[in-house]
Amino acid sequence: MQLIIANKNYSSWSMRPWLFLTQHGIPFEEIRIPLYTPESEARLRQYSPSGLVPALLDAHLAVWDSLAICEYLAEIYPHSHGWPADRAARAVARAVSAEIHSGFTALRSSLTMNLKARYRWQQCDAAVMQDIARIEAIWALCRNNYGQQGPWLFGEFSIADAMFAPVATRFVTYSVPVSAQSRTYVDTVYALPAFQHWYDAALRETEVISRYELSDRERLA
Repeated sequence: MQLIIANKNYSSWSMRPWLFLTQHGIPFEEIRIPLYTPESEARLRQYSPSGLVPALLDAHLAVWDSLAICEYLAEIYPHSHGWPADRAARAVARAVSAEIHSGFTALRSSLTMNLKARYRWQQCDAAVMQDIARIEAIWALCRNNYGQQGPWLFGEFSIADAMFAPVATRFVTYSVPVSAQSRTYVDTVYALPAFQHWYDAALRETEVISRYELSDRERLA
């Protein structure tokens, strides 16, 4: 299989299936196409029907959505346990994964993913604060009701954790003040071996996409 991704420093959508593949030891070839270069669009169209990342190529099949990719992988690699075994937990895991997949536009636009950067916390507008509060509520619900058997949202690492991992990085990048429980979950994401491999590679990237960067005066020393 081949997974088409963009810059590891910036591409939250790319991170999700990459983490799932890597954490479960599923073999794949990574094809990385940096965004916003003169060649980006044409190169992406070679692999992705939507022209967007991520895209998974498996023989003659193309899957071009992060959640759909993770679900496809969970079906063909049952050892990955993509969703919780318990029916109620599985229903909630699917619901929260769909919610993060389609929502939180205010947070996405204001707090873009940037793994290299560290910014001082600045109070955001009401829509962003509402998104942050909702994410913390989701994490608390999952951990309190379904997370007793491990450190992840549903105990064991699942598709839901792959979907929320980029959000955890935003909380670090922008120094978002969160609860102790949320901080513990963020630390769990950063300790995941697959995430550490992604993070180390992101730090070695040299591309700078200005639209995803704040001013130097907002950076932490």
